[in-house]
Amino acid sequence: MTILVTGSTGTIGAQVLAQLHSRHADVRALTRSPETAQLPAGVTAVRGDLADPDTLRAALQGVSTLFLLAPNVADELTQTMLALTVAREAGIKGVVYLSVFGGDAYADVPHFAGKYTVERMIEALDLPATILRPAYFIQNDLRQKDGLLKTGTYASPIGDKGISMVDIRDIGEAAAIELVRRDQAATPLPRETYALVGPDSLTGEGIATIWSQALSRPIRHGGNDLVIMEQRTKTMLPAWHALDLRLMFGRYQSEGAVASADDIARLTKLLGHAPRSYAAFARDAAAQWANN
Repeated sequence: MTILVTGSTGTIGAQVLAQLHSRHADVRALTRSPETAQLPAGVTAVRGDLADPDTLRAALQGVSTLFLLAPNVADELTQTMLALTVAREAGIKGVVYLSVFGGDAYADVPHFAGKYTVERMIEALDLPATILRPAYFIQNDLRQKDGLLKTGTYASPIGDKGISMVDIRDIGEAAAIELVRRDQAATPLPRETYALVGPDSLTGEGIATIWSQALSRPIRHGGNDLVIMEQRTKTMLPAWHALDLRLMFGRYQSEGAVASADDIARLTKLLGHAPRSYAAFARDAAAQWANN
């Protein structure tokens, strides 16, 4: 029984690998550069790229279960659908797919709509898969460090409707639990879907208050100007990606992304503990920054 993890060197992939390592699973990590990949002890690096189906075919030999995380690139949908096709042809027993919370509703946000299309493919082909729908990652806000410490500003334009942000450690743990469950099963298991969410409905003003408490200094929310956000993002990312993110934040502002009580209860049962809170993350980050 072997698990293949895609996106293995990224933020979420690293969490999944760490959780699988602690469960003593037999794991391979798909990477374009196996010679330089920094992986946990015991994890085997295999060369491959979702954009190259032949390399994925080779990497899937001897694999029973797949963690599928596609990169946020312009052809993400094509890469993911072809990866599922290759996995199906290889006879993979189980798939854990990282989708997104709200993909069914945010029809004009490209990376949301693409992930929901993949969910439709999984359902239409009756693939033995667990679909994980994470909300906005709490740890994305580590990028706010300079603004928080230098200008006393929390700049993310998330609006005031509320977002149930999720800690990436909970994502990695949920993925590992489902990967091991499917890998150890004697036969393919029925589909499951989980919302990966935090326990709170977070707003820009609310997060500013959390940081004020964590840093013991006044923090204000920088506002919800999406044009400024897009222009700033284009200095770091391609223009198509900046617009995609602007559309996402626009939906957060107009509709929010708040988990239901049932979402939180199901995730709590899966993890065996309550999902981690933003306040706990902020306290930990503030303590780390103070010691650096």
